[in-house]
Amino acid sequence: MKQMATYDLMETMRNTNEWLGASARAMASYPIWGLVPHPMFKVMSAWGRVTERSFARMVIKPAWGIRTVVGNDGRDHLVETQVEIARPFGDLVRFKVHNRPEKKRRILVCAPMSGHYATLLRSTVASLLPDAEVWITDWHNARDIPVSAGKFDIEDYTQYLVDFMKHLGPDTHVVAVCQPVPLALAATALLAEQEPEAQPLTLTLIGGPVDPDAAPTEVTDFGRRVTMGQLEHLSIQRVGFKYAGVGRLVYPGLLQLAGFISMNLDRHSQAFSDKILAASRGEDSERDQHNRFYDEYLSVMDMTAEFYLSTVERIFKDREIAKNEFVVNGHQIDIGKITDVAVKIVEGSKDDISAPGQCLAALDLLTGLDDDKKAQHLEPGAGHYGIFAGSSWRNNIRPLVFDFMDKHAEHKAKASAKADAKPAAKPAVKLAASNE
Repeated sequence: MKQMATYDLMETMRNTNEWLGASARAMASYPIWGLVPHPMFKVMSAWGRVTERSFARMVIKPAWGIRTVVGNDGRDHLVETQVEIARPFGDLVRFKVHNRPEKKRRILVCAPMSGHYATLLRSTVASLLPDAEVWITDWHNARDIPVSAGKFDIEDYTQYLVDFMKHLGPDTHVVAVCQPVPLALAATALLAEQEPEAQPLTLTLIGGPVDPDAAPTEVTDFGRRVTMGQLEHLSIQRVGFKYAGVGRLVYPGLLQLAGFISMNLDRHSQAFSDKILAASRGEDSERDQHNRFYDEYLSVMDMTAEFYLSTVERIFKDREIAKNEFVVNGHQIDIGKITDVAVKIVEGSKDDISAPGQCLAALDLLTGLDDDKKAQHLEPGAGHYGIFAGSSWRNNIRPLVFDFMDKHAEHKAKASAKADAKPAAKPAVKLAASNE
C-alpha cells in the first residue's frame, strides 16, 4: 500500500496544480478587474492558463493529428490509422493513405518506450508518409493495463518486434529510434537465425544505446551509480485506484518527466516564463511553438516495472547486447547471424542521451555482415531529438536513409532476379562401365 499511496500522492499533486491553475485563470478573468488598471491580473490569468494546460497534458495521450498527405498528383489524400495487430502492451499501427497507389517503400518505425508515447515521432512519421507506406509500434500506458494481462519486460518487447516484422514480411525496412535500437538489432538477429525468410530488407538504427559504455553520458552514469535495489526502492510504485491497472508495479511517467525536466531545468523554466509573459500580453496562440512542443513533451506514460528494471540492468549495467550475450525466452541471440540485412547507423554529434559511439558499436557486433552492407552517419550539431525530427532529420538524414533503403532494395531485387533466371542444372549422365 505504501507504493500505491505514493503513486496516488503524485497524481493528487498533479491534479491540485491543474485545479490551482484553473482557479487562478477563472478568478483573474472576471470582467470587474477591467476597472483596475493593474497588470497583475493579466499575469495571474496567463499563469493560470499555462499551468492548467501543462498539468492537464500529463495524463492525456496526444492524437497523431496526421490527417492528409499530398500525393504525386498534387492532391491531399486522407490518412487513417489502422490497428493491424492488437496486443495488451502495444499495437502495430498502420498509417493508411487512401486513394493513393501503394508505395514500394514499406517502413516499420520502432518507437521508444521510455516515458513518452509513440506520438513523439509524429513529425518523423509525417516526413516518411509522402514517400512510403508506414507502420509504427504504438506502446500502451502501463497504468491502463490490468494486472491480469501479465508481465512485460525487454524479452517480451523483443518478441513483439519479431512478431511485427514477421507480419510485415521481408520487403520491409525497419527504423528504430533511441531505446528500441538494441532490441530491434536483437529481434533481427533472432529472425536471421530462426526464420531468415522473414528478415527485413534494411535496419536503420538511430541514436540508441547498443553499448552505453562506448561514450558515457549523464544517463549511463546514473545507471552506474545506483544499485538495482536502490533503483527499485526509489522509482517503482503501484498504480493507484483511479486507473484500470490498479496494483500493477510501474515506473511512473510523472517520475520520468521530473527527471527529463531536471536535466535542462534552466531552459524549461525560461520557456515557461516567456510563455506566461507572452500570454499576459496577448501575444500567444493555441498552437504556437511552445504549446506544440510541450503538449507532447509533458504527455508521459508509465512503464511496467519489469521493463524498466530489466532495461537498466541488462542493457546498461550488464551490457548484454554490447557483449552479444542477450537471451530471449531461454535462447541466446547471436548478432553475428545477421548476414543479409543492411544496417545503417545514425548519430548526432551533440546527443547527450545516446552519445556518439553508443549506437555505432552495433557495426562491430555484425561480424557476419559484409562491409558494403554497413553504413554510418554522424550529423554535425544535432542533439538527440534532432536526429529523428526537425530540420537536421528532414534536410540531411531522411534523404540519406531513403537512399540507403533504395540502394539495398535494388541490390536484393537484382540478386533475386538473377537467382530466378539461373538455368537449372542438367542431370548427370552415368556412363556404364565397360567390362571389356
